[in-house]
Amino acid sequence: MKTRIIMICMAVFLFCGKTHAQFIVTDPINLAQGIVNAAQEIVQTTTTAVNTINNFKETVKIFEQGKKYYDALVRVNDLISDSKKVRDIILMIGDISEIYVTNFEIMLSDNNFRAEEITAIAFGYAQLLAKSADLFAEVKDIISITTLSMTDKERMEMIDKLYNSVNRYKYTVYYYTQKTISVSYLRSKKNNDAGRIVALYGPRNDRYW
Repeated sequence: MKTRIIMICMAVFLFCGKTHAQFIVTDPINLAQGIVNAAQEIVQTTTTAVNTINNFKETVKIFEQGKKYYDALVRVNDLISDSKKVRDIILMIGDISEIYVTNFEIMLSDNNFRAEEITAIAFGYAQLLAKSADLFAEVKDIISITTLSMTDKERMEMIDKLYNSVNRYKYTVYYYTQKTISVSYLRSKKNNDAGRIVALYGPRNDRYW
């Protein structure tokens, strides 16, 4: 399912699909906060899991609720100079949630993983998601209109730094997912059952990650 905004206190426009093209005012800060709130709830639900499967079902509900903010943010098209990168930071946080939810749901049906391994995998995803979501507070501080002591150049440098940090976390989640699936693949290969795992997760080119 990133986390794809402008975080300055101003309105932006989204197209509304009616017979006559119409604009509606959208608060991008609320869109971003919705994505991050969902990410933080996913982290809390995952790290406090007693029954991993039941807790993951709750995680999916949280993700689906937060995705409406993600989808709205993707459609924001009225941007000022530094806002696209800020928007992309938030969208990458949403992406990390989607990578987790999409792939972990498949891992739950993969009998190559023991119950304790599934719990550990979920915890690993939660830690990566938590670190990227925590950066949102820094984003809000940097782009706040009250941050008068920061020049435009300094603001852009900090946004670039945060963008690179979140992008690294997203890449790490990709890598973590690949390595986790490769463990299952190698176990299946030992049992001459590798085809089942390829069918379960799909060919690499078809995978979300």
